[in-house]
Amino acid sequence: MSQAAKVKALYQQCKIGSVHSQSDYFSLIRELVRLRSEEGVEWQRFIEQVYVLIMDEIVTNSSQPKTAVKFGTSGWRGILGKDLFLRSVSFVTAAIVDLYLAVDNEPELAAFLGVSSLAEAQKRGCVLGFDNRFGGEILAGAVTEVLIRAGFTVHYAGESTTGVLSAAVLELKAAFSINLTPSHNPLEYGGYKYNAADAGPAATELTERITARAREIIGAGESPLAVLDKPVLSPAARNDVLPFDALNTWKQLVRRNVSRHGVNYDDILARFAEDRDVVVVIDSVHGASRIHVAALFEGAGSERLVQLRANADPTFNGIAPEPSSANMAGVRDLLASRHESLKLGAIIDPDGDRIRFTDGSTEISMNQFGAMAYHFLHEGKGKRGMVAKTVATSNLANRLAEVFNEETYEPRVGFKEFKPVIGKALVYFEESDGISIIGHTPEKDAYIGLFLALDMVLSRKQNLGDYLAEIEEEFGAYYPDRDGLLVSAQGKELTATLAKLEKYDVGSVIRVGDREQVISQVIAIDGRKMILEDGSWLMIRPSGTEPKVRFYVESRTASGTAALVQAAKAMLEEIGLL
Repeated sequence: MSQAAKVKALYQQCKIGSVHSQSDYFSLIRELVRLRSEEGVEWQRFIEQVYVLIMDEIVTNSSQPKTAVKFGTSGWRGILGKDLFLRSVSFVTAAIVDLYLAVDNEPELAAFLGVSSLAEAQKRGCVLGFDNRFGGEILAGAVTEVLIRAGFTVHYAGESTTGVLSAAVLELKAAFSINLTPSHNPLEYGGYKYNAADAGPAATELTERITARAREIIGAGESPLAVLDKPVLSPAARNDVLPFDALNTWKQLVRRNVSRHGVNYDDILARFAEDRDVVVVIDSVHGASRIHVAALFEGAGSERLVQLRANADPTFNGIAPEPSSANMAGVRDLLASRHESLKLGAIIDPDGDRIRFTDGSTEISMNQFGAMAYHFLHEGKGKRGMVAKTVATSNLANRLAEVFNEETYEPRVGFKEFKPVIGKALVYFEESDGISIIGHTPEKDAYIGLFLALDMVLSRKQNLGDYLAEIEEEFGAYYPDRDGLLVSAQGKELTATLAKLEKYDVGSVIRVGDREQVISQVIAIDGRKMILEDGSWLMIRPSGTEPKVRFYVESRTASGTAALVQAAKAMLEEIGLL
């Protein structure tokens, strides 16, 4: 079949026509990306033609989002053109502005917003950026138009990462930030993150209000702040915004707070430049970190700093752009070919808030690295304080804190749940590869994780896998895993069915593999986490956005995780979800 015939057939298959709402543009792009991989770059021009159609949908869509706006633990996500487009993004921005319009008459909002008046918020302004997703700049233009009309200063970062924008809020003393990103979601997604003046994920009290108000405005189809009858300019083309070097604010924050966290950025760079036994390989998966990596290292050891997938590609070459074992293969292979004895590899998601490590032999997820970071700061740098990790995260950090005679703070899933211990915990992290540390941002940040890992390698003259082995030898080994299953229920129905798991209480006996085990503790703050007598555990919680149950397990033996997974599935089957 000729190329033209293939394209025609694909257009018909994906219902590409004159009506945007019926056209499945991203299924078409996925097929074209596959053909680009198999047959060559000549398919790129067809991908670009489809993106022209998507841009037209983003600009001209005058309907409501296909899926109702909902701000969750990491903001609002949806399909580009279908859910996120100029009109919907403008209305959601107007809903955020309404928070600040209300603060003068509702002083109770001030505690959550971090500002006491509209005038203060307008003067301090908004830090605005986006990741590498298609349409980010034009959607940022829609956000800018609403904010400028409402009298807010706009600090424009352009393409950047979540952690960098969070640092900018703190350094510029801005009132809030807006970052147009769906984090690690697939290529068809757009997203919208809002952080208040503390620079961390917005409190539930704010996100619920934004959700409700955005739906009201979208339902009414108008807002005095959203001008929809004139072309939207890129923020870079305006003379009423304040462009700034966002990465520089990140560096300033790290340098300013070195006495609190002990991560001496300049010293790490100097040691890396001198130590020719260390190589660093970073896979940006085409995301926003690709534009920062070289500048982060400021030329230090440039011949031993290797970037992978550092070109701009909003299709991510068809993969799910997340820090995963499958996506880590390129880093592992490259490290295997290097002669240096000390090897640090990392993969970073598109908006730079998640990171996973390898030394070429051992892969280290955040379940392990978060505990290692706590050990390094507490024992290596002499810092004292608690550790904070979400309830679905490995208990290795709990064991360290117990031995160190320190507290463990263990909230429900979501980085915003760490707010009560920001400035108290040395490290706060979650199993989905997000981390931050004391004296840094209250938002997860891959870059602070990267330099903490490099500090470990340089200071200990040891690969991360060997460091982890030493910790496990002293404190015991933990083997976490996670999975999810589609089920037939959703929302309240799913929650009601999962409530049947309450029969599995302290003292209950469950079968795990060929053994019977007693439940010694139950944590029910986010789903149900059942800790067994040998220290292993399994946790079951519902997804908040789809008919899916997520379960997390951790065994004390390498072979035990599979049995825990099967035990979790047996529980779900017993209550009628499978």
